[in-house]
Amino acid sequence: MGVRFAYHLSLFTFIALYANAQEKNLVPYVKPIIGTEKMGHTYPGATVPFGMVQLSPETDTIPYEENGHYNPDVYKYCAGYQYADKTITGFSHTHLSGTGHSDLGDFLIMPTTGKLMLNPGTAAHPESGYRSTFSHDNEVAEADYYKVKLDKYNITAELTASNRVGFHQYTFAEATDQAHIVLDLMAGIYNYGNKDVWTFVRVENDTLITGYRQTNGWARTRVEYFAMSFSKPFYQYGHQTYANDVYRGFWRKFDINHNFPEMAGRQVRAWFDFKATAGEKIKIKFALSPVSTEGALKNLRSEIPGWDFEKVKADGQAQWNKELHKINAQLNSEDEMVNFYTAMYHAFISPTTYMDVDGGYRGLDQNNHKAEGFTNYTTFSLWDTYRALHPLFNIIQPKRNADMIQSMVAHYDQSVQHMLPVWSHYANENWCMIGYHSVSVIADAVVKGNAPFDAGKALEACVTTARHRSYDGLGYYIDKGYVPEDKSGASVSKTLEYAYDDWCIAQMAKKLNRQDIYDEFIKRSKNYSNVYDAASGYMRPRLDNGTFRKEFDPLKTDNQGFIEGNAWNYSLYVPQYPAEMIELRGGKKSFSKHLDSLFTMHLPDEFFAETEDITRDGIIGNYVHGNEPSHHAAYLYNWTGEPWKTQERVRMILKKMYRPSSDGLGGNDDCGQMSAWYIFTSLGFYPVCPGSDQYILGSPAVKEATLTLENGKTFTIEAPGQSDKNVYVQKVTLNGQPVTTNSITHADIMNGGKLVFYMGAKPKK
Repeated sequence: MGVRFAYHLSLFTFIALYANAQEKNLVPYVKPIIGTEKMGHTYPGATVPFGMVQLSPETDTIPYEENGHYNPDVYKYCAGYQYADKTITGFSHTHLSGTGHSDLGDFLIMPTTGKLMLNPGTAAHPESGYRSTFSHDNEVAEADYYKVKLDKYNITAELTASNRVGFHQYTFAEATDQAHIVLDLMAGIYNYGNKDVWTFVRVENDTLITGYRQTNGWARTRVEYFAMSFSKPFYQYGHQTYANDVYRGFWRKFDINHNFPEMAGRQVRAWFDFKATAGEKIKIKFALSPVSTEGALKNLRSEIPGWDFEKVKADGQAQWNKELHKINAQLNSEDEMVNFYTAMYHAFISPTTYMDVDGGYRGLDQNNHKAEGFTNYTTFSLWDTYRALHPLFNIIQPKRNADMIQSMVAHYDQSVQHMLPVWSHYANENWCMIGYHSVSVIADAVVKGNAPFDAGKALEACVTTARHRSYDGLGYYIDKGYVPEDKSGASVSKTLEYAYDDWCIAQMAKKLNRQDIYDEFIKRSKNYSNVYDAASGYMRPRLDNGTFRKEFDPLKTDNQGFIEGNAWNYSLYVPQYPAEMIELRGGKKSFSKHLDSLFTMHLPDEFFAETEDITRDGIIGNYVHGNEPSHHAAYLYNWTGEPWKTQERVRMILKKMYRPSSDGLGGNDDCGQMSAWYIFTSLGFYPVCPGSDQYILGSPAVKEATLTLENGKTFTIEAPGQSDKNVYVQKVTLNGQPVTTNSITHADIMNGGKLVFYMGAKPKK
């Protein structure tokens, strides 16, 4: 009897502990402030997973041009916020996360008191405008929650969000008859003289405002509609227009600047006045729509019908907790737990939802469309994210990744060039960076069996894109087998990346039994060798006449035939044929020495002077972690017979490039790519070649991690004895059986099971 009672008690305890483990709140491990200093370019504000609204503070407004010249400070403010700044100009509703280019920052709201001021002022003289000083001591940044005290006004600002609605809560510490809400429709990130094309605002009643803003920035023609609802009526309002906006006809019959219900112009700032009691909270719900003000109103009423700020915050954080639990990990320290779950947070911000609750969205053709059977997404930083972010999604976000691919195919359908996206956001193609890496994302999903869409049509879109002779040197590449540097810049990078993408098309064609397409593109995938110069031992730019360019420095980046890298980096970029690349470059021993030098060499000072978008913080030797072409490099030792070097390198990179601090990212997060690298590497494997079903083994930084898969199965990684000293893998087993290669397959993961790394302090040679 006693034994049976003990058994039931222990079983009950086990069930309770298991339930508690399942319900553990992982949100406290997320620190959105990570990466907000220097070059991380992340934002600290409120957003839900893949949310359409990113409600976050702006710490400065930097014009694109200054005295007629490019202003380099624009690069600092890609996310609108820099941790080192002392002032806040307001809170806007759209942001890019971790990019190397800037845009968005729409619909900036700033609560103020006292004399009404309608310009932001300057950081040096915040008293000259509506901006306020603040202290990080009074700042809180969590998943889907941001809080700060605006010292100038003694106002506490709190932000949270649903998918399509930003929720503001402003607590006025002191009673005042001069409480203002400034709505700055001129403010924006990457804001140069003609960014604002047109703005329209309509006062529907004393608590509801609607309107839209059309801009010409990085995205050439972007329109965002909004609906803005106040928790209490304002007693007066007005606006001011700038840039010589001229009203004609009936406009002159009214005082249009005060209490007139329609505001329009190229540059508009509006204000709404309230009387606030001490401690009163004035709340604002601000909904976005890519389609119409009616769509924005539907989004607002559907997602946040009431005024319970704490409920919206709790709901948003519950969404984050659910997504974070897709990987339940244990690491060696609290700091590493923060790094891991903040990486998951950053990986789950982009791409972003781009459709109303009824499926309506604006297409690339600038017409309105309905997403039928999928969620439409935007913000595709594909040159970055094809490498690790989308492969990560194929494991733990397969449904979303499939929807993202359907969004890409819809983009293709709406494209007058009949091309898949290159770098697109908000119904615009920015044509940023090189390659056509949508095909990598699509092929990776098809090869791995995550293709609940018309794969044949997707293949057609890939092939049509890759045959587009007028695109970025592609005609030369098709005819000659390489891009000539004297015809199209960054020619070596383009040649190498086109060859990789072509290999991806071949793999997809093989999967879909299209031998004709396979034959065409597997041949094209060999073009990488056409830019290899055996005399120098590097990938090197060739000219239209077939000769290699004489002027060549493998360490320099500018005008050397490469983009965001140099010959030293890009001579490692043949992910589809690593073994062939190694043989081409002198064999395993020679290649290993070159790879060693990547991490150990000392770069000359002029390297940093000519490369404005990186700092010494993001560099290890000549390995630039903030620039994606090197992200696979440390894993290449697996092809030289020296996997222990991969193991020590990746653990070193984890330590040096990721920290739980505001300057804790050694480069732009690039819409989650750097974070996805961290997640994969911490788990102990990495997709060196997306489009293949292989993951290459490294050295896990987790003690244990369980992946909860959408197919209902789980995949567990264990690393007994793993520590900062024990970074070397002694042996690996999968479901109890020895792993005799340096890789596992996608099926190994999706079938569920257990991968165990046995770790030690000395290399296992």
